[in-house]
Amino acid sequence: MTDLKNVERDARQDTDPQATADWEPLGPPLAVEACGRTDPGRVRENNEDQFLVAELAKIMRVAQTSLPGPAEQTGAVRGHLFLVADGMGGHAGGEIASRIAVRTIEECLLDSLKWFLQARGAEGDEVADKLQAAVTEADKRVGGEALRRPQYYGMGTTLTMAFHVGRELFVAHVGDSRAYLCRDGHLYRLTRDHTLLAELTRRGRLRSGQDAPERLRHTITNAVGGPHAGARADLVRTRLEPGDWVILCTDGLTEMLADDEIAAVVAEYYAPQAVCERLVALANERGGTDNITAVVASFRDGR
Repeated sequence: MTDLKNVERDARQDTDPQATADWEPLGPPLAVEACGRTDPGRVRENNEDQFLVAELAKIMRVAQTSLPGPAEQTGAVRGHLFLVADGMGGHAGGEIASRIAVRTIEECLLDSLKWFLQARGAEGDEVADKLQAAVTEADKRVGGEALRRPQYYGMGTTLTMAFHVGRELFVAHVGDSRAYLCRDGHLYRLTRDHTLLAELTRRGRLRSGQDAPERLRHTITNAVGGPHAGARADLVRTRLEPGDWVILCTDGLTEMLADDEIAAVVAEYYAPQAVCERLVALANERGGTDNITAVVASFRDGR
């Protein structure tokens, strides 16, 4: 698993100045407000995107040894799971692939992650293992469904998810959907695109910003499902601060809006729902050539 400060510079706009390998002390948990929205866009009839916004709670019993009253009190430690998936495959295959992937992630993670709501140190690696295992299971199930239904051979999906607990964020990513951290008006990309264009650029075969055939931009090199088994998730862990925003989105949004335009929307609007609605509306105004999905979460001091 990669700490944010060590992620390759070409995988983001910048590096997070607050990221550090020293995770203690993290401070009190952050309060979260989150919203998701998906839209078919203005060109495509079907919507092959899926998203998930889920709150997890683990009930804790805390002994009161020095306070009057009951011997124990009950409280809830809360975490959140955010996810976007962009299906591929045509003939409804993409819609099926993204739906299977999201359902699998729900089955694999919503219960098991509750036991890591106070992850620290080595336990953080266990969280990463859980995320990777869920991606692997989703890959198997999408591939298995394609084998059972030959008309959907090769169907697959991108998968970008973020697990929040306390003041930490764990991101697992496959494909060309994206996760961003917005802090103090600056947008930091937490993921790198798994496309042929991005791979060639990272290897120095193409210059950043150089004109390239459109097919390179849309050729996915790492997907859940697809013609080749073995999805490999990029895993990132970073610290959150009060005032941070996290945005997950499919390429139907990022193909229409530049990163600085996304940051400008976050700066202008104060609620995740308003940010979601404005981002989707802007992408449609620019043409809406693909399905558009955004999940937006804001973090504030929970005290």
